[in-house]
Amino acid sequence: MNRNVLLVALLVVIAIVPFEAQAAGKVFRLGMIGLDTSHVTAFTKLINNSQEEHGCKVVVGYSGGSPDIPSSANRVEGYTKQLQDQYGVEIVDSIEELCRKVDGVLLESVDGRPHLKQARGVIKAGKPLFIDKPMGGNLADVLEIFRLASENNVPCWSSSSLRYSPAIVELKENNTAGEVLGCDTFGPCSLEEHHPDLYWYGVHAAEMLFTIMGPGCRSVRRVQTDGCEHVVGLWEGGRIGTFRGLKAGKKDYGFTVYGTKGVIQGGKFGGYEPLVADIIKFFKTGKIPVPAEETIEIFAFMSAADVSKAKGGAEVSLPELIEKAKARK
Repeated sequence: MNRNVLLVALLVVIAIVPFEAQAAGKVFRLGMIGLDTSHVTAFTKLINNSQEEHGCKVVVGYSGGSPDIPSSANRVEGYTKQLQDQYGVEIVDSIEELCRKVDGVLLESVDGRPHLKQARGVIKAGKPLFIDKPMGGNLADVLEIFRLASENNVPCWSSSSLRYSPAIVELKENNTAGEVLGCDTFGPCSLEEHHPDLYWYGVHAAEMLFTIMGPGCRSVRRVQTDGCEHVVGLWEGGRIGTFRGLKAGKKDYGFTVYGTKGVIQGGKFGGYEPLVADIIKFFKTGKIPVPAEETIEIFAFMSAADVSKAKGGAEVSLPELIEKAKARK
């Protein structure tokens, strides 16, 4: 065996050591960045309660928090204390220190704006990374996070828990609708002044739409009223997918799929367990369950909706918007 072949073989072994070590019985240590959302306690409970079965455990946290978002600043202390008292999670003062103590990271900050900066440190440390919604504060940040992760060979992905709605899982596993010709999704859509409108809460119904339709959205048009956000996406082949963001009246999640076999309805929130199961599987195997290209399109769809609103509902091209966002970095 020549030296080049030997070197490649050695690098492959080094790359899979964390996953092999975990499979051999070593606890895969997880860190959480951004302790300002109920997800940190819900996810930690699910992960740590299944430690004996799956071999992963949340052991370290970095509080973070955003002073200009009350729903972040007002919750950091409570969730940090809960992680310490109920789950014995060590709290550290920096992301660098956290990365030295863990094998993988969940970036949970409720504010998407600091995600790029926070992800940089994790990627630099070479730790596999799951990023909770919204993945970034804008489309350019989402693209940059994926670029950095790819450039440094760090597994990285993001998802909403609504991707794992039981009705969506059944739809995809059993092909109950047949070929998907179109889809309408809806969900709560409260807005937050520091983020593109749909990033804050509309991301859930947007994720459902792309989970069902898949990538390939070419353009977007948007209508906004006091009680509703309505976005129409045109997919390749003439398929149409729509997003309805509910701001007034009863709030719920759901979808209607139009397929060659039938029209299927469903889509209620089914809990965090399926998402956490995929997060655990990701850390154990290093395999990414949601392609970067699909996540990028979800955020391009939501960003294009803002551009369309600013242009009075005009059609906005997703490929063009993505290229412009790439040029910003």
